[in-house]
Amino acid sequence: MLRFFSASTAAAAISDAVPQPQQSTLDSNAQMKDMMDPDFFISTLFKCRNIFQIKQVHAQVTTTGIIHDLIVANKLLYICAKHKDLVTAHLLFNKMEERDPVSWSVMIGGFVKNGDYERCFQTFRELIRAGSKPDNFSLPFVIKACRDTMGLIMGRLIHSTVLKNGLHLDNFVCSTLVDMYAKCGMIDNAKQLFDRMPKKDLVTRTVMIAGYAECGKPNESWVLFDQMRRDGFVPDKVAMVTIVNACAKLGAMNKARLVHDYICARRYSLDVELGTAMIDMYAKCGSIDSSREIFDRMEQKNVISWSAMIGAYGYHGQGREALDLFHMMLNSGLIPNRITFISLLYACSHAGLVDDGLQLFSLMPVSYGVRPDVKHYTCMVDLLGRAGRLDQALRLIENMEVEKDEGIWCAFLGACRIHRQVDLAEKAAKLLLSLQTQNPGHYILLSNIYANAGRWKDVAKIRNLMTKRRLKKIPGYTWIEVDNIIYQFGAGDNSHLRSKEIYEMLKSLSQKLESAGYVPDTNSVLHDVDEEVKLGILHAHSEKLAIAFGLIATPDGTPIRITKNLRVCGDCHSFCKLVSAITQRDIIVRDANRFHHFKEGICSCGDYW
Repeated sequence: MLRFFSASTAAAAISDAVPQPQQSTLDSNAQMKDMMDPDFFISTLFKCRNIFQIKQVHAQVTTTGIIHDLIVANKLLYICAKHKDLVTAHLLFNKMEERDPVSWSVMIGGFVKNGDYERCFQTFRELIRAGSKPDNFSLPFVIKACRDTMGLIMGRLIHSTVLKNGLHLDNFVCSTLVDMYAKCGMIDNAKQLFDRMPKKDLVTRTVMIAGYAECGKPNESWVLFDQMRRDGFVPDKVAMVTIVNACAKLGAMNKARLVHDYICARRYSLDVELGTAMIDMYAKCGSIDSSREIFDRMEQKNVISWSAMIGAYGYHGQGREALDLFHMMLNSGLIPNRITFISLLYACSHAGLVDDGLQLFSLMPVSYGVRPDVKHYTCMVDLLGRAGRLDQALRLIENMEVEKDEGIWCAFLGACRIHRQVDLAEKAAKLLLSLQTQNPGHYILLSNIYANAGRWKDVAKIRNLMTKRRLKKIPGYTWIEVDNIIYQFGAGDNSHLRSKEIYEMLKSLSQKLESAGYVPDTNSVLHDVDEEVKLGILHAHSEKLAIAFGLIATPDGTPIRITKNLRVCGDCHSFCKLVSAITQRDIIVRDANRFHHFKEGICSCGDYW
């Protein structure tokens, strides 16, 4: 409830609460003139530093009647929303006798910025029912609400409103629509809108680059970035962070170095946002040393920068380095947050540092005030599960106080696969499939567990269930970058122009590996077929084809970097170790879970994966 004062009392309160110019004398007539001047109140509003001061001005404009000036009312509405006092803002909005497009935009935008999407949509519906026309200020706010809530149905309705009001050519509105469709996974709709825009400014192009990256098409992001520069646009800091993030998803080292060279040539400062993005980019392109170099060069680092570097060590299997960096972070005076601990627990999990992980998990709430959420619990289940402590992992899941999601059961199911615990796997799969029935990966994981146990009838049941539910297995692909071109290989692929050479190289490698004692692991072929057929399937796995191509297409002595969209199989892991020893080439594999660095017959994961 607001307190309303007399004019003299409120004026005194404003003088006390809001900094005013010092005056030796004040003419009473001039004072009264100021008190009735809307500009005086607008200026005073922008000097307010807190809710208390805003309420004093609110009381003053109410008692003087200036509140009926629409410009003053809108400014008051804006200041209340800016200071997150949405209760007062909404109360004021409802009492306004007159509203213009600014009033509606400020109220709708205030709800969006404070995450109150329900009342944002409700206010927008009121705007339409009141006969007011949405403009290029109110519409982008509502579209952003659709984006943040992944509300594709509402987004399409808003899109039709855009068309009805003739704003489909407005750059600001179109950019937010492109962003909304991309965030909702409808990249084709986003591209159609983008292509139809008569003028594509830097912001719109940046949005589309980000959209491609988020929808799993980082190569298209790079193509668009090149096109943007050819069209004469100079990327700003935001655009550079966006393309750096796209390079991270692409995992192409040559592209990463080109972007880095461009950043140096344009003399962009290595601030927290750009520096952190580059740490992540180099780590995901397979160079943890380059990530650390960027990290060490950054003059300013926040908790996100430290967490990114800790996370980078984590998915490169360097758990001890991640823990050492964490202690350096604490010594620098920074307080870790939930992301820091997710990175740390992930690092412990992939390096087999069970005791360290358990200690960190117990210290989180006590020493650092971080309450574990479902992601922390998922890391702990993964940590315990990989170490074979499945009963302890299951007890942790059953006793956790936060709501369980599919991620935690998926981690447990993965551990069951590693340790071939079929009974526990069935229990986890039942709960997992009740939470997420349309993810084919869960069915495949359970099917593989049955296959490893030789339960082919159960494998057939799972595959029939997938057929009935129209689910298809995600095909495995491997990518390799050679001479700035990214090549894709599938299992048994013969589409490459140099396929004959690739298979000849693969045959030669296989002969050398067999002489060195390599025996193909047919357990990695999860099909009920003869051993001879299994050997044929293993021979042409996509990662083997990509490595063979890398050997014939890149200079001797240079590392071979490949990216796999699924988890690398056991046989290919053994293959990579021996190839790195025989050819004296470092092989860096990025799969769906982590990085494997193969050098002289040894993998960085220590076969703990």
